[in-house]
Amino acid sequence: MISAIHTQGGDVLKLIGDGTLAIFKADDPGEACRSALRAEANLRRAIADLNRRRAAASRPATSVYLGLHIGDVFYGNIGSDDRLDFTVVGPAVNEVSRIASMCRSLDRQMLLSAAFAAATPEAERADLVSVGRYALRGVGRAQELFTLDPALS
Repeated sequence: MISAIHTQGGDVLKLIGDGTLAIFKADDPGEACRSALRAEANLRRAIADLNRRRAAASRPATSVYLGLHIGDVFYGNIGSDDRLDFTVVGPAVNEVSRIASMCRSLDRQMLLSAAFAAATPEAERADLVSVGRYALRGVGRAQELFTLDPALS
């Protein structure tokens, strides 16, 4: 996952258990979205290759769920003199976490926020389909979520 993120110009900000929080910065939000989607495609290819090797060795397969969102975050060393931690905070962090947690219940490997979908360049946006509106825990309003069109897989 980290290689897929770095290859597309993203930065890994936090490893949390089996989760990874990354950002893609660009002057144009659409370019950041395009980079994140390219990283996701690279990750899927790498996981498919890994799972083929694991299957050949009679080992279990692995999978990844992703939530993609666009918004402002604050990151850096946060805490006190006694306990300092590099972390990432802000409403966008909470929202993307809630979006990613919906993947399993919606049976999707990747979900995107409405804000991410709206910022995505038209060429890539044409590949997105709505999966409906959902209330996200701790988020004040229900929002429409998107995924890549399953017909393209």
